Amino acid sequence: MTSPQIEVLLEGQRLPVKSGERISDLLKRFLTGNVKPLAAKLNQHLVSLDTPVRSNCKITPISLAQREGTAVYRRSACLILYEAAKELYPHAHVVVGQSLAGGYYFDLQATPALEPDHLSRIEERMRQIVAENRPFQRQILTSEEARIYFSSEGYEDKVKLLTTTRWIEVRLVGCGIYKDIQYGPVVPSTGYIERFAIVPYPPGFVLRFPESQPSGQPSELSLEPHLFKIYKETKDWNQILGVVNVGQLNEVCLSGEIGEVIKIAEGFHEKKIAEIADIVAARRDRVRLVLIAGPSSSGKTTFSKRLMVQLRVNGLRPITLSTDNYFLGRAQTPLDDDGKPDFECLEAVDTALFNQHMEQLLNGQEVSIPIYDFFSGTRSNRTESLKLGPNDILLVEGIHGLNPKLSASIPAEGKLKIYISALTQLSLDGHNRIMTTDVRLIRRIVRDRKSRGHSASRTIGMWSSVMRGERRNIYPFQEDADVMFNSTLVYEPAVLRMYAERFLLEVPTDDEAFCEAYRLLHFLRMFVPVFADEVPHTSILREFIGGSTFEY
Repeated sequence: MTSPQIEVLLEGQRLPVKSGERISDLLKRFLTGNVKPLAAKLNQHLVSLDTPVRSNCKITPISLAQREGTAVYRRSACLILYEAAKELYPHAHVVVGQSLAGGYYFDLQATPALEPDHLSRIEERMRQIVAENRPFQRQILTSEEARIYFSSEGYEDKVKLLTTTRWIEVRLVGCGIYKDIQYGPVVPSTGYIERFAIVPYPPGFVLRFPESQPSGQPSELSLEPHLFKIYKETKDWNQILGVVNVGQLNEVCLSGEIGEVIKIAEGFHEKKIAEIADIVAARRDRVRLVLIAGPSSSGKTTFSKRLMVQLRVNGLRPITLSTDNYFLGRAQTPLDDDGKPDFECLEAVDTALFNQHMEQLLNGQEVSIPIYDFFSGTRSNRTESLKLGPNDILLVEGIHGLNPKLSASIPAEGKLKIYISALTQLSLDGHNRIMTTDVRLIRRIVRDRKSRGHSASRTIGMWSSVMRGERRNIYPFQEDADVMFNSTLVYEPAVLRMYAERFLLEVPTDDEAFCEAYRLLHFLRMFVPVFADEVPHTSILREFIGGSTFEY
């Protein structure tokens, strides 16, 4: 019996194919160009290339150049790493950490200790596995079967996750003796993962990935000691708290201990902000300018307001100034790749006037601060007079705060640069990390929907552009910060779920944002939801969910 024909829309062409054909076979036959797909969108669902097509649909190839393709590549490469480590060192335990130095950081725990060349051995075994072009194999177990399997393997973190959530079935994936929960699509076989490198990064190592271009190799290693330090500090604190993965967080939510966790997490924030205020106060004879920068939805505004309180405790009078007032007129603003005004580039700011005013203010002179009218795209005729008193500290918040060109006229010893971001150290389990960008995106989805009336679809649609601006204007300068503050709260995904789940469900199934909305929904549903009642009204989280005592 022959398979019935269906119609597939691919690159604008309607193609007759047989029902049941795999996407990989269709792309080999019909896809033009040299780009190698890693996955595909089947209508608005991201799927593996070996997925069969059984009805009329639209297929969109996904490559390494796209964010979804990057995630597929990295997920697949990590599975090969775990397989190689398990084959060579079955008694060792590889634990994933943060995104760092163009890859993912890992700790490698083993008793007895491994030989000195263990990293080169693991990398060589990975390359052998790639050369063998092993298929990634799937297996479906019941939740009980999966718990028994992972318990026998010693993966109690996965057992806790499965125990504290409700899974009808659990999909496993692997390319050999190592099996993991499948959190998303992978490439069809190990041969797709040709470019990677393992480099020592004491006390662990980094698995580095290629650039987003199809032929890109891992870029030159760039050390990030300040970022690594703040990551480690947060991770160590999570370990002391006993909440390092989602399963452990869910346990404290279900046991009723989450209120205590919230108090401790918020207390940790308050302590760190007070320490930063003490640093400023200790340099009051030299530092009169504090520059605060960080990516979208990192909580810069609430952080600034809480820092102001702590500065007042130290006898200082903080005064805030926004770099937005120094925007050039819209007619003078450079255009982005889409031909639209690029307000996020430094060239959109009148840096000459900003530096002139900073010098005058720090020298005790009175300055007329411009006011930018976003409606007309020009400076208003009105200005605001500003003069610093002997105990005044000027706080400037903006995405370019760490860029040396913004405040080039001010000597380094006369300013303090603060970098703030939500750098989560909570993991799904020991082998699967939570992307820090996901936490910030969910924060923004909730804030935009609650306080600005923007749909989740609109926020998701803008996110690629937002991240592109961050990569250009913020991340290159983060290691130049004098101080870093991690605004993540270990409990926040459980609270954000109460809001974001509904907003994500509003995204239509035929919307371009549906694929990302569906992924985020799947992610959030791994958390036991928590009401916001016990979240302090001064919390950074209140900037996004509402109910803050601060005015924005």
